[in-house]
Order: sequence, then C-alpha cells, then structure tokens
Amino acid sequence: QVQLVESGGGLVQAGGSLRLSCAASGSIVSINRMGWYRQTPGREREVVATISRSGGTYSADSVKGRFIISRDNAKNTLYLQMNDLKPEDTAMYYCAASKKILPIMMEYWGQGTQVTVSS
Repeated sequence: QVQLVESGGGLVQAGGSLRLSCAASGSIVSINRMGWYRQTPGREREVVATISRSGGTYSADSVKGRFIISRDNAKNTLYLQMNDLKPEDTAMYYCAASKKILPIMMEYWGQGTQVTVSS
C-alpha cells in the first residue's frame, strides 16, 4: 500500500503563487508515475500534470507555462509549483500515484488540499 499526504494549499490572490507538496510513504519503491489532479464541485476530476520516475512530464494545456511538476525520489515527495494563479484554478487538488508506467487510472490517492484563488 501507498499513503499520500498533500500540503501547501490555501487562499491566494490572482497572479500569486503556491507550492503544493505530496509526501509518499509505504510501498513507495514500486511507484512509477505520480501526478496532480483537481476537482471542483459538480465537475469531473481532471489531470493537471504527471511525472514519471525518470522525470518525464505531462501538463494540461490549461496550466502549461504556469505550473511545474517535479519529484524528489530521495525524499519520496512530489511537488507542484503553481505560478500566475487564476480564479479558474480554484479547486481541490489531489496527489496520485501508480505502480504502472503509463496508467489509465492512478491506484493511490491522497485526501486533497484546497486551493482558492481570489480575483
């Protein structure tokens, strides 16, 4: 089993920055891809960015050029640097992980951290 705990969410004004962190514990040796997802009430959860164990990344078009995903395998921690935040970035942000290299769906999820961007 893998446990994921997010931190770093909060309230920020538009144009500001936040850095999310996700600490992984448990059977972390088996983790390949990790990622950040977000969800707002009434909408489906959407992918924000993912990263492979070797560092290859994917970012949604809506966050390209503003958000940067990274991971520190030695510290078992995933990060999401969010810059130039917009009100439409307001959501619950979830950390996720998979043992698969290219998973269709992540197997492990954190509880989420709220990000609120005021205009």
